[in-house]
Amino acid sequence: MPIRRLLIAAAIFPIHGQTSEALLLWNWSYNGTGVSASGTFTTNDAPDAAGFYQIVGITGTDNGATITGLQPTGTPIPGNEPYTVDNLVSAVEPRLTEHGFGFSLANGDYGNPFYKGSSYYEYLSAPPYVNGAGPERPVSFSAAIVPEPSAASLMLAGLVGLIGFGRSLRAG
Repeated sequence: MPIRRLLIAAAIFPIHGQTSEALLLWNWSYNGTGVSASGTFTTNDAPDAAGFYQIVGITGTDNGATITGLQPTGTPIPGNEPYTVDNLVSAVEPRLTEHGFGFSLANGDYGNPFYKGSSYYEYLSAPPYVNGAGPERPVSFSAAIVPEPSAASLMLAGLVGLIGFGRSLRAG
């Protein structure tokens, strides 16, 4: 009987002192004439004063080419100087800033989706990265935070698992 009480207490009371970097996972995509891109990115878990989250990692594809990295914040993608990326995204419209986010592709190209006026665009830079030579195409952009399982459902799942474990101890 004492083991069962211990298992139930462990399920009900969370363990404190565990640390992990708090990040959010997002699904994003955009498409337009001649372009289709999608993937996931991770952001810090808290927005800035303007409601934007800092993108810290990215995966996905752009026109079938694999995204290989996030352009460092405050730098332009090659061939799009002097327009630096800020790698910010919002959960509400507009989802990007006029600087947008930047990424490199496995085929040597670079992409920079951004918001200007009342529309989204993608600037695509390809070797030899001649400044301003890449196409700036209008796109339809979307991004949404991937919902996390609620703490209550996780606690309930843990409690059910611990009860089953307790029963197996008692049976054995």
